[in-house]
Amino acid sequence: MELNDLLAYNWGVMMPEFIILGTIALLVLLDLFLSKEFDRKLFGWIAIAALISAGISVLGMLDTPVTSILDDTYRLDSFAKAFKMILLAGSVFVMLLAMNYNPKDGFSEYRGEFFYLFLAALLGGMIMSSSGDLITLFVGLELLSIPSYILAGMRRNSLSSNESAMKYVINGGISTAITLFGLSYVYGLAGSTNLLTIAKTLSTNVDSQHTYLLGIAFFMIFVGISFKLAAAPFHMWAPDVYQGAPTPVTAFLSVVSKAAGFIILVRIMFTIFLLTASDGPGSMPLLLKLQDYIAFLAAATMIIGNVIALRQRNIKRLFAYSSIAHAGYILVAFTSLNYLTFDAIWFYLVAYLFMNMGAFAVIQLMSETTGSEEIKDFAGFYKKAPVLAAAFGILLLSLAGFPGTAGFIGKVNIFMSAFLDKDNPHYVLASIMIATTVVSYVYYFGILTQMFFRPAAESKSIKIPAGIIATVGIAVAASILFGIMPNIALDFLHSNFGGFVDFLE
Repeated sequence: MELNDLLAYNWGVMMPEFIILGTIALLVLLDLFLSKEFDRKLFGWIAIAALISAGISVLGMLDTPVTSILDDTYRLDSFAKAFKMILLAGSVFVMLLAMNYNPKDGFSEYRGEFFYLFLAALLGGMIMSSSGDLITLFVGLELLSIPSYILAGMRRNSLSSNESAMKYVINGGISTAITLFGLSYVYGLAGSTNLLTIAKTLSTNVDSQHTYLLGIAFFMIFVGISFKLAAAPFHMWAPDVYQGAPTPVTAFLSVVSKAAGFIILVRIMFTIFLLTASDGPGSMPLLLKLQDYIAFLAAATMIIGNVIALRQRNIKRLFAYSSIAHAGYILVAFTSLNYLTFDAIWFYLVAYLFMNMGAFAVIQLMSETTGSEEIKDFAGFYKKAPVLAAAFGILLLSLAGFPGTAGFIGKVNIFMSAFLDKDNPHYVLASIMIATTVVSYVYYFGILTQMFFRPAAESKSIKIPAGIIATVGIAVAASILFGIMPNIALDFLHSNFGGFVDFLE
């Protein structure tokens, strides 16, 4: 490629990625040359400034039409813009948690590495959201995954952290291999790695043998990505990894990494299999024909996540199973496959971002204060920090889907989407969603019971860092605001992203 051709590309559409990449390079150099005594928390402020700058860059491109560069391997469309905003917003909260994370087992020594490894993982998620090609999708996936394995084991002196990193690497490697195997079938049948070219090629598929191979590819890709989402029955890694990883990393895995998983799921499944004929031209798309299998996985994820959470005594393990259950709720919207699907997934991820990040901020503070992550240690929390306990209670109610919170509106959107298809409404799936939501009230209210109705072992007040106050305050405000006035978020979505009609352009 000649220099003039390279310069002819509209590189401005990649400005958010360039900002993050430049910050990673800067932090690596600073960490290399600064003395060990230098407080690496400054890196967090540099990273937050970069995240805000990247977010402003995304907002500045809201009116930019669909733009693709590098032979359509990178595309900026409404889907990419909307989901990059979720990734960037969640990352700001993770940074605030990391700057205020001070465990007793060796995290502070590697705090500098945390910031640029985390930004590298974020960059992978952003690349996935704008990928128009299987190769860039896979590169983004690995750029997200590999730093995540390191981050999970960053507490080097903690056996549980070492165990979580090992389990994450093994399960992540297996899921990547399965996903890549499925993508290789798609490439072999379509003769291209470009997503839109694949969609056009496979939409005219008439060979039944090809359909059979595409069915295998579909299941392998879906299973591989289900590992990333911690969807049942491929969730076995999540509880141990969530428990052993540093709390900011757990928050990252539960929100940012999970959002990135749904990004790649939607990109691949909706682009390729929604247009692929299942039995010759004019027949039902393959994704619709296999809808029942996705519904089964969504139901199993909701049931397993919520039921097993009832038996948990460790707060981070409980939130691991809660995260599994929430992945099941979002899969209900994915199963529905109608015009409300994108809206329901986007809004739920936004609501989940705020309520889960705020909850992990409180969990981090309590685990450092008490030296334990047991739910029983939340007893009498209201006496020690009444305002913080009340805020945590609101976030738990939002996670449970209590009316008046963003979590409730998110569940209502998903519930409504399950009935929009008049020919095939998902009554059973919607019923399971309601039943499992009721089950979730038991363990969420169990935490509330400990905080407000159980006596504390000691009544010593808790010192709350400014970063934790900011995180919890923003999370609670957003959870209430989007619960009472959800149209603020939905109107922003509709006015700026136009129903994602350019997704396949």
